[in-house]
Amino acid sequence: MKKTWLLGFGFFSISITWALYNAFVPFFLDPYLKSAAWIGFMMTIDNYFALFLQPWIGNRSDRTVSRFGKRMPYLLIGMPLAALFVVLIPFHTSLLTLVLFMMLMNLAMSLYRSPTIALMPDITPEGKRTKANGVINFMGGVGGILAFAGGSLMYNQNRSFPFIAAAVITLLSLWILYRFVPVRGSGSTPSSAPQQGSRIKLRGELDRTTVLLLIAIFFWFVGYQGVESLFTLYGKHHMGLQESAASFSLTFFSLFFVLFAIPSGWLGNRYGKKKIILTGVAGLFLVFAAVPFIGTVGPLRVLLALGGIFWACININSYPFIVSTGSEASIGTRTGLYYLVSSLAAITSPPLLGLIIDQFGYASLFVVASASLLIALLFLTMVRHDGKTAGAGSETATLNG
Repeated sequence: MKKTWLLGFGFFSISITWALYNAFVPFFLDPYLKSAAWIGFMMTIDNYFALFLQPWIGNRSDRTVSRFGKRMPYLLIGMPLAALFVVLIPFHTSLLTLVLFMMLMNLAMSLYRSPTIALMPDITPEGKRTKANGVINFMGGVGGILAFAGGSLMYNQNRSFPFIAAAVITLLSLWILYRFVPVRGSGSTPSSAPQQGSRIKLRGELDRTTVLLLIAIFFWFVGYQGVESLFTLYGKHHMGLQESAASFSLTFFSLFFVLFAIPSGWLGNRYGKKKIILTGVAGLFLVFAAVPFIGTVGPLRVLLALGGIFWACININSYPFIVSTGSEASIGTRTGLYYLVSSLAAITSPPLLGLIIDQFGYASLFVVASASLLIALLFLTMVRHDGKTAGAGSETATLNG
């Protein structure tokens, strides 16, 4: 597990960078764009890059052969570039330079995000991947909490300090990954070279199990992303909470997600990824369905804490599940597919739920979110893979059975 904790620094740096970016870049956009809708659109640039680039980058990394392995070249290029452009963001001189630095940073991060995540299954046996994913998500969650806690203090001192800190952490994480995480399929491992060089087609990975699972992933992210984006407005306008009380309530969701990240990985490994995800989706559905009946902040925070636990059951096990339904040669490709559907949900969910709220009021937020989870649950029950065994062999047996 030592390698996993070291690998977690990659996810740690990504989480810190995104948390600081999402927290402070809107302040830079605000003087130029008076429309909240336009600011919101600009803040989704990363999802558009993820939608179009990450599946291709992930697929490409599966076929890369180099002395640095198949993932590391993308980190060696993308992480220094991301560090450079994230530092430049607070030093923009106009809307044009701000948007340019934002786009270049997002492009650079798209180069290494999928390969970084794909390193986990590369260096981790199938039976330990859910526990490993729990570890790296735990580190990512800690990174997000540290970003919010320390970032505000640094921003008050100088608005460039959080971005400089993110760049330093990114470069330090790259050094740790390069120095201590073994690369798989390097030029010194002849037996793995043919596997790397083989062409993995995206269409060839879309078997019945994968498609059903991707649809389920899309719908549970629709529910989650919509609530994450609009909850503070729900608390303010529907429950009458102060803005600070509404935003602080979300801390309970995030905190219990982080606390339960490692245990949910252990449970997925012990009882099967599908069973734990089913438990998580069903539990989060019940939580979201119960929220409209809550009128005070205390019970609301209890429900959000439970929601964080159930979300950990879903999120920690879903990526190893999508990887386990394919072959070892397609890990990068499946990583890209995972981020494709999650990014598509992140793009479509907030505006879609926003339109529904405009028509039916904030009370409809958790109704629609719980309905989305119910749809995800339906598609997940149609997946016959148990999440325990890997590779195409089990898929073939399922289809022919």
